[in-house]
Amino acid sequence: MTKAQSVALLNLVIETYPDAQPTLNADNPFEILVAVMLSAQTTDVAVNACTPALFQAYPTPAAMAAAPLAAIEAKIDRLGLYHNKAKYLKALSQRLVDTYDGQVPADRKALISLPGVGQKTATVVLTDAFNVPGVAVDTHVSRIIKGFGLAPVSATPAQIQTRLEALMPPSTWINLHRALIRLGREWLTARQPHLPDTPQWQAFAPYYQPLQKEEVK
Repeated sequence: MTKAQSVALLNLVIETYPDAQPTLNADNPFEILVAVMLSAQTTDVAVNACTPALFQAYPTPAAMAAAPLAAIEAKIDRLGLYHNKAKYLKALSQRLVDTYDGQVPADRKALISLPGVGQKTATVVLTDAFNVPGVAVDTHVSRIIKGFGLAPVSATPAQIQTRLEALMPPSTWINLHRALIRLGREWLTARQPHLPDTPQWQAFAPYYQPLQKEEVK
């Protein structure tokens, strides 16, 4: 697709989901950070089932840092990779206490310095907790953008984020990544991708090439 077509496609995504909202239940920056950390390789539904009891028991970084590792694991043991996730939660909570006075920093570099926090998690925390513009790239976003050829199949999440942020104005970035996630969950799924049956969407159908299983990252 040309740059103009790419921009038209991304605008159509936003028009389809003009008020896309986060799907993780969290009420403050620490809860958002924890929920996003837990969501790796796990559904948001599963995370939302665990976090009420987790947040009630450990509502602050200080409480989480002081908790026995086994106790944290017991609160999240229905989630994939829960042993590692519990270690990261305890370690990042201790770092927040020691380095940031128990507050989640509104700074990308500082967030990525926390144990277990990568670029996607940092971007989601910045957008959802602090309203800092950014396009977080998860598996849904990556699959869609590569499928439409807006980025090479070999592109990393960081490269995809850079590409999308170059194409679209900052005012659209937060809604764009949330809308792309909705599109990936409802239409362009990994197993049975298809586009909405409207003329606007069907005009883009010839451009979408589903990734092979080994290409999905």
